[in-house]
Amino acid sequence: MNAPPLLNALGASWDFGAPVVAAAWDVEGGTVGFALGDGHLAVADAQWPRGPRVEPKPGGGVSLVAAEAPATRPVRAACHQGSCLCIAADARGGFLTGGDDGRMVLVPRAGNPAVVAQLAGAWFDSVACSNAGVRAHGCGRHVQRWIGDRSESIELPAPAMALAFSPDGSCLAIAHSGGVTLWADAGEPRRLVWNGYHRALAWSPDGRYLVTGMQENGLHGWRVADGGDIEMGGYPGQPLSLSFAHDGRYLATSGGTRPVCWRFDPPGTTEQPIECAMASKTPVTRVSCHPRQSLIAAGYQNGAVVLCQPGNDEALFIKGSGGGAVNALVWSGDGSRLAFGTQDGVLGWLGLPDALFRSRAAERPIKETMQ
Repeated sequence: MNAPPLLNALGASWDFGAPVVAAAWDVEGGTVGFALGDGHLAVADAQWPRGPRVEPKPGGGVSLVAAEAPATRPVRAACHQGSCLCIAADARGGFLTGGDDGRMVLVPRAGNPAVVAQLAGAWFDSVACSNAGVRAHGCGRHVQRWIGDRSESIELPAPAMALAFSPDGSCLAIAHSGGVTLWADAGEPRRLVWNGYHRALAWSPDGRYLVTGMQENGLHGWRVADGGDIEMGGYPGQPLSLSFAHDGRYLATSGGTRPVCWRFDPPGTTEQPIECAMASKTPVTRVSCHPRQSLIAAGYQNGAVVLCQPGNDEALFIKGSGGGAVNALVWSGDGSRLAFGTQDGVLGWLGLPDALFRSRAAERPIKETMQ
């Protein structure tokens, strides 16, 4: 518990002086973009040829080798005249951002940012891109998507709060007051109704379940095939960060003073969730499940970031407190890097190779840790 945070040994951070609204890794996992409240995108190259590394010891365990040169400072790209409100990795490479200036901007891997959609007087509150390259954005009650050169739009009963494509990319889920709208590639939009203000979305990895985080301090889920309801409540705060385990066996959420995990193998309406890591005096603001292991990264209101496992009270400190609330916390696609961003403008990333977690605890089956 008294060891220095891993960020000090394996990563780098910078103060950009503007709130980090959200972050995303590009599709290749070598670059991470941070959407900033001053309308810029900070883009960090996570290739660090002379950076720190982990080496195995002859008798077991690992040793940390210090960096021989500093990491490259992220570069700024001017995207919006006001604030940058959202970000998504574009399937063709680079990033899509939305802002309060009525524009969706593409920041390519090389070259200057370009406006790809514009709607005067609107706020682009949410953007998304499927693995097949379908782009979508939400502006109030208006949601638009592009499939190739074809553009189409729908009007919702209430403003769109979050967008998320299904894992196979065939369906766009849109959270709004009163429920969720499912917009498949073919057919008419389908409404999943539940009273309340739905502000966050998460698909299970197999696409069978869809869960929303609600302003009413709870979750609501649906079995997508038949619309069956799943209620999950009892939170002291709003669970607005949701992340499914890589194998779909549990859902990790914010909303408490510890990360909260719900079983999803299958889900049950009577089973109580479990918490993990240590209790904090400040709430958890972000959670992010590792894409290949049973590990959860959790960010707190006080700026701390830890790594933990379901059903385990222990935690590994990634970042100490300070820098404002953690607003962004995302793994690269292969799980080798973790990026974070805070309300006060501190952003960074670190490498977390698999060798660090080859322990009995990390390999314990999830069925044991969830009991």
